Amino acid sequence: MIKVLFVCMGNICRSPMAEAVFRQQVEQAGLADQISVDSAGTSGWHVGEPAHSGTLRELTRHGINHDGRARQVTYDDLQQFDYVLALDRQNLTHLLKYARGTMAEVALFLSYARAAGQVNIDEVPDPYYDDTFERAYQLIETGSAALLDHIRQAESVS
Repeated sequence: MIKVLFVCMGNICRSPMAEAVFRQQVEQAGLADQISVDSAGTSGWHVGEPAHSGTLRELTRHGINHDGRARQVTYDDLQQFDYVLALDRQNLTHLLKYARGTMAEVALFLSYARAAGQVNIDEVPDPYYDDTFERAYQLIETGSAALLDHIRQAESVS
């Protein structure tokens, strides 16, 4: 089983959106028995809370369900997940401090879409402050497709 973890600051906006979008793409590809998906935050500010209303609104608009609760990333996550993907550089820096000696591929989520020429940025801006949930969704949808393509090729998943 290939394990993918999405990470943002509080695990209420971007990372749960990425979790839900990527999970749907994995299920639509018929790969749910080979790829598992989760999300977490680098901070503990929102632990136990549902996703932000803007995230839930955008997911609902696209017919995607999400009922997870925020949690904080742990050192064990870096040991157990194959891909630990930060939605921005600040969270990537935090993750890399603890990732030494782990086998996880720790990277920026959009790096796969950028490498494929599908986006020209490598961070998903945080919609918490400016209500840009639709823009975040668009980037996450594109990034998820590129990530799935990468995993299919790198891990020989079909």
